[in-house]
Order: sequence, then structure tokens, then C-alpha cells
Amino acid sequence: MPLQPSAWRDDYRARLCTPAQAVADLGPGDVVYMGGNAATPRVLAAALAERADQVAGLTVGHVLLLGDDPFATAKARGLIQHLSWFVGPADRKAVVEGHARYVPCHLSEIPGLLRTANPALDAALLMVSPPDKHGFMSLGVEVMASLAAAEAARRVIVQVNPKMPRVLGNSFLHVGQVHRIIEAEQPLPELPPPEVGPVERAIAEHLVPLIPHGATLQLGIGAIPDAVIGQLEGRNDLGVHSEMISDGVMRAVEAGIVTGRFKTRHRRKVVTTFALGTRELYDWLDSNPVVEAHPCDHTNDILVASENARLIAINSAISVDLSGQVNSDSIGGRIYSGVGGQVDFMRAAARSVGGRPVIAIPSTASGGRHSRIVSVLAAGAGVVTSRADVHTVVTEYGVAELWGKSLPARAESLIAIAHPDFRDALAREAGL
Repeated sequence: MPLQPSAWRDDYRARLCTPAQAVADLGPGDVVYMGGNAATPRVLAAALAERADQVAGLTVGHVLLLGDDPFATAKARGLIQHLSWFVGPADRKAVVEGHARYVPCHLSEIPGLLRTANPALDAALLMVSPPDKHGFMSLGVEVMASLAAAEAARRVIVQVNPKMPRVLGNSFLHVGQVHRIIEAEQPLPELPPPEVGPVERAIAEHLVPLIPHGATLQLGIGAIPDAVIGQLEGRNDLGVHSEMISDGVMRAVEAGIVTGRFKTRHRRKVVTTFALGTRELYDWLDSNPVVEAHPCDHTNDILVASENARLIAINSAISVDLSGQVNSDSIGGRIYSGVGGQVDFMRAAARSVGGRPVIAIPSTASGGRHSRIVSVLAAGAGVVTSRADVHTVVTEYGVAELWGKSLPARAESLIAIAHPDFRDALAREAGL
């Protein structure tokens, strides 16, 4: 239970320890949840890797790890295993090689898994901001499933990082809720704004007219979302309810494009569950009342998100077949990312009054050698979003409206927005 305001400082000091002491109680076979994205507690992870020979068989669960694998060191390799609900750069190789486990799961459902002990957690390793005057530490740039992990775990171990912004919302842990504290300053990983090329600008030109006045946007990460934001100049009173935000959203708020004035849930608030971008973004987030961070079982809850009228969900894919099936987590049978929140928001946008779920992709991959619109998905490719959930697909060649169309009509619409070099082959393969 949270301590009295006069008591938390003493308790904070009592729980303060070294990184080695913080993870000393973890043992073989334990299951640990670790924060991800730009909130990975790297100092705690390094301390755990140092004890790998004493915790052989320990599993570290997470949603997305950036950068290098902290458990691929000579001392830890093969002794500490990843359990990933969304595969990222740090664990992709381990997953592909069979040294880590990937669990397909909608982002909205991960906190529920943790609360029902699936898996049971022995500890949660999290990065937080320094406590405020009341003893509350913000989870900062990633909330995701961290609050659920802190509730479910037998021990909560935090890395207090002065570089972590104090992001508002349902994003706080009190000193009284944690068992071990280390203080370690660590620069947050940054993601520079992507380069927007002619293909992304063309996609945005087709997509922006689909965004009505007063819409609420859910945006993914990458050049296409940034291209869309870049073409919204002159618009105003848009809203944001998304699982993630980056520098583009910050710029849109500062330009008056995003005000949230017409949002019908969390009015005038930018709502997210994690943020990834530059240091400028992280500084902008600090104690900014415009932004609220919430756990992903709130941001991605279909009913919550769909309460925003005119919700436009813009998501990407690796490939789309001619029936409208969307593969966005694997290249063939090789897992690349994860299910994430795509289906959560596609269904929320479809349910929203005046909403629209959109898959936006370049027409080709591999420098134009392969079409992203395919007659059938590659062998082993995972269907993340079913054909029944796909309403609109956009490429640089136009817009394909699939909702309510038969399979042959869908194929015709998708072939029309495929790269011209592949249209004849796609038509032959579809028997058109």
C-alpha cells in the first residue's frame, strides 16, 4: 500500500541498493517481466546477465526490446531465455533460431494474461522517473503491461532514471509498491524521424482525403504516418488515440493540427501507451497535461477506442493477399514482429461512428523486386488481420475499398492499386 507522504522518503532510502543486490533474489526457472521499447532498464538487465550462471533457465518476458540483446553476452547466452509478445531487434535473431519463444497475442490482452498468472511472474523489472513529492514514479515512455506486471509480480524492482520523463495518466507506481530500487542514469534510446520519400508522400496524398474533419487518429510508426501528418497542414481539431506516438504527433500538437477538441473519449488529450522518438519528444512529454499514457488494455480496448467517433486507424503490413488477408508479423514462416495492436484498432475503427480501418503499404518491397500485394500469402506467413476485418487498403497507386465486396471484386480492387509491373501476373493468378 502507498505510504503516508511523510514516510515514503525513508522507505525509498531503505529500498535503495546496487544493481547486483536488486536482482540477487532471482533464481533458476524464475519468470521476469521487463519493460521494453525506450523504457528497458538496461542497468538491471546487465546485472541479471552477470548472474546468468546462477539463474540458468530464467525467462524474461517483454513486449518489444530495442537495440542489442542484453542476454546475448558470452556469460548469459543460452542461460536466460526471451519470452516475447512482440519481437524486436534485440530478440529477433533468438526467436528465428529457436532460442526464444514468441507468443502471438493482441496487445490489448497482454495485461490480462499477466493478471491471470499466464505466466506467473516472480519479478517485474521496470524503469521509472524519480519520485514526485508524493512518492509517485512515472513509467514514462512506456506503460504497456507494466502496471499489470507490477500488480502480478511477487517482487517489483525499479531503475530510477532522471532521464525518464514524468508522463501523466494512469502511469504511476508509488514507492510503497516496489521492493528494490536502484538509481542509474541512462540515455533513452532515440528513433530519429524517418525519411519520407515519394512513395510515402503519394500514399499520404491518397490517405489524407479519407480523414474527415474532427477525426481521431491511430498511427503506427514509420515514414507513412509521418507523411500523413506532414500533409495535414491547414487541418485543425484532429485528435489522437493511439498505442504509440512519435515526433510527428508532437509537431502536429504544436502546430495546432491536433487539439482533440472533437474527441468523444479523453477529450483534448493525446492518448498513448508508449512513445518512441527523439530526446526532444521525451522532453516535450515531461509533465505535459496534453498527453495521457495508459496501459494497453485501455488504449487498445476495442470498446474504449471506438468511443472516439471518426476513428481512423492507419496500420502497415508486410503483404496483403487478393482476398484481403493481412500478414504483418512474419516473412514467410520467419517471425519478424508480432500481432501488436493492429486488430485491436482495425476493429475499433470499424465500430467507431464514422470511423475507418486502413492498411497503408508501399506496393513493392526489396527495391521493387517483390509485390506486397500477392495472390496468396507466402507459405508459413501469419494472418494477423483477417479478410473480414479489412475495409480499406492504400498504396501509392490509389485506394482499394474492400468492405462488402466479394472475393473477385476484392481481387480486382487490389490489383488496381498494385505496382503496374505486377498487375498482369496477379490478374492471371486470380483467374481474372
